[in-house]
Amino acid sequence: MPPATSAPPPDGNAAGPQFLGTRIRGLRKRRGMTLAELAQNSELTAGYISQLERNLAYPSIPALFNIARSLGVTIQWFFASETNTAPEDQGYVVRRQNRMSVHYENGIVDQLLTPQPTRQLEFLHSRFPPGTYSQLSYSHEGEEAGYLLAGSFELWVGERHFQLNEGDSFSFSSQEPHRYGNPGEVDALVLWVITPPTF
Repeated sequence: MPPATSAPPPDGNAAGPQFLGTRIRGLRKRRGMTLAELAQNSELTAGYISQLERNLAYPSIPALFNIARSLGVTIQWFFASETNTAPEDQGYVVRRQNRMSVHYENGIVDQLLTPQPTRQLEFLHSRFPPGTYSQLSYSHEGEEAGYLLAGSFELWVGERHFQLNEGDSFSFSSQEPHRYGNPGEVDALVLWVITPPTF
């Protein structure tokens, strides 16, 4: 089980809207699952999930992936925004200020760049603060590709290890176990494309 990481204080870019725990708890209850059942199905502890549901911690990426899979959704279901999309933009355009986001432990943030979750392509903008890593490998259906906008990035796909610099790109089968992180001293900014949107 990944260690629970305290939610960042409400300052700077590290803070995020406190919606994630509420969405996890609400969906779990709609599914008629107890904390213990969700913990067993997602290979986490009930105490850890309780912390997440009370917004006392942010999850790791693999932890939220396991929770989503156990609840029958993708991680995309947990993205939310505090702003409203203009009617003329709906289904076609995502304005920067309207991006839906999800916050993970250690200040990692994903923002959804695609306007509709029902299409066959998922487009993400990810920010990895210095020294942050997805510690556990995970896999899922589909394929993904990425482009490093800024900073440096490490990527593990199966037994392969890659060190990437600004301007480098990559792609791989999502069915191969993968993890990644930022070994640098500045934020790593990554654009991801995943198809189908199983993340």
